[in-house]
Parts: sequence; structure tokens; C-alpha cells
Amino acid sequence: MRRTASPLSLVTLGVGTFLLVLAPLLAWYVEPRAAVNPIDIDTTAVYTGTGSVFDLEDVRTVPGQRITITQRVRGDVTDSERSGRAAVWDVTTSVDTDQSLPAADPHDALDFTPHRWVSDRRTNRPVHCCGEKPYIQGEAYLKFPFDVQKRDYRWWDNTLGATVTLHYRGEKKVRGYEGYRFTGSVPATRNGTRLVPGAIVDEPNRPQVVAEEWYSNHGIELVVDQATGRVLYAQTGPRQTLRAPGGKKDAAVLLDSRKIAFTAGTQKFAVEQAKKDSGQLRLVGRTLPVGAAVLGFVLVVVGAVSVVRGRPHPETSESSQGTLTI
Repeated sequence: MRRTASPLSLVTLGVGTFLLVLAPLLAWYVEPRAAVNPIDIDTTAVYTGTGSVFDLEDVRTVPGQRITITQRVRGDVTDSERSGRAAVWDVTTSVDTDQSLPAADPHDALDFTPHRWVSDRRTNRPVHCCGEKPYIQGEAYLKFPFDVQKRDYRWWDNTLGATVTLHYRGEKKVRGYEGYRFTGSVPATRNGTRLVPGAIVDEPNRPQVVAEEWYSNHGIELVVDQATGRVLYAQTGPRQTLRAPGGKKDAAVLLDSRKIAFTAGTQKFAVEQAKKDSGQLRLVGRTLPVGAAVLGFVLVVVGAVSVVRGRPHPETSESSQGTLTI
């Protein structure tokens, strides 16, 4: 008797081999290509807090004002596709008090800043093309890279016009979801000039003065999803002032707040999106590869054993055949 492999054994062995090959492809090829910044993004983040703002009508700084920062991010799909590897995002940031909200024209806000951020879709690093403005640097802005590490990151501060080093401070939960916490601050730094009436900077005898703009930040705190780099919680403490040319001290406070942070609604949306996106990455990068590897190994073993054992088949030879005589 001889043994031959059944078709089912060969199929089992083939499927198992395929799954063993598929497992590393999912982890090393598919998952990295799924971890990319989107080009069709359209989100709005809202921060609220209290602080002091400069009242142009009364020409003085008014304390105890409710401050709202609204940041909208919209992707330019056409420019992103044309670039080949970059995500082109148009960003508008407005700073309002209750007096300017709701505003029919965003230019009526206390401050309104449009700009464009272009990033490498995989690394999150700035890409200097496609009408980028300003010249953004650093490792993170609006979001962190995928697979966030427990280390310091250089975060772009658009008001400062430079990067700020944010230090890793452990883990923190936002609405029950755990992320990595980073903090930093900005010392008083000159970041521009502005033409203003001389009286604003204690020079009443001069009708207009090119005043110095100074910026500092009491404290920046970000809680970030480890897998996707999405910001789950953001808190900032901006202080913007004016000084007379060459002045050593602040002459006017334009904006000063110890804490302006994500609203509950913005936090909820960020956490929901992080759960969804990180779950998809985990499925492609971990769950499916492990499952495919385990199932593939089992099928290969079962198929190989079945092929070795085979099924019995009667032997035929010349000696076993009857002799035909005439």
C-alpha cells in the first residue's frame, strides 16, 4: 500500500503558508502606510478661559474677560495630491471675547491669523512647499507624529514664530482615555513690531510709534494619543504685550491668561477620534498580524501532518496482475 496527500491537506498547507507570509506584510508594510496624516481633514478646536484683554475703545487693559480661541483646520486635497507626499492644511486661528462672538466677519475678532501648514504625511515633519506660510519648523504642530515616544519634542508655536521644547511628563487620562502628557513654557521674547499711537506705550508726545511686540507663555500642556499623535487635551497661557522701542518693560498688555484650554466638547471629539483611529491601526498592525501568524502556523502544522500521513492507496505491479493465456 502507498499513501497520497488529499486535496484538503494541500489546501490547508497552502492557506497556512499564505497566512504566515501575510502576517509580517500587515505589520511591516500595510500598517506604516495606514499611519498617515489625512488630506481631507476638516476639524475645529475650541479653547476657553479668562484673562485680560486690551480694549481699543477705552485704550486700556480690561481684566476678567472670557476668552475664546477657535482654531479651524481644513485640508487642501488638490494641493496635497499634487505634492505627492504631503498633507496641506489651511489653518485659521481667531481670538475673541464675548463682545466679538458670534462674529459675522472673523476679522472682527480680537486677533485673526490665517496660515498654511504642510507636513510629510508619514513623519509629520514640515514640508516646505505648496504656499506654506509661515516657514514652520519642528517635529509637531497641531498634532504629534504617529507612535509618540516618551521624550522631548520640538513643538511649533505660531505666535512665537519658533519652536518650543515640550518635555514628557508621564501619562494622563482625558475623559477616561490615557495619553502622554507634555509641558513647556515660553520666556518673554520679542516676536514683531506694530504701529500704534504713542500714548499706548507711554509716549504721548508721539502720534505714532513702531512698538515692539513681546510674547511669553505661562505654560503649555498637551495630552497626546500615543498611537496617532492626536492632541486629546491642550492648555495654553499666552501673554502678549507692547513695549516702546528699546523699552525694558511692558507698556501695554494686549492679552494675558493663565489658562485657556480645550472645551469639553473638543476633548470629547478628540478622544472619540483617537479611539477610532488608534483602534484601526492596532487592528492592522497588531491584531490581524498576530491572528494570521497563529492561525497560519496551526494550519501549516495540520496540513503538513496530513500530507505526511496521506491516505492509503492499493499498490499495483506486474507481479500482482493475473497472467493472460490463450
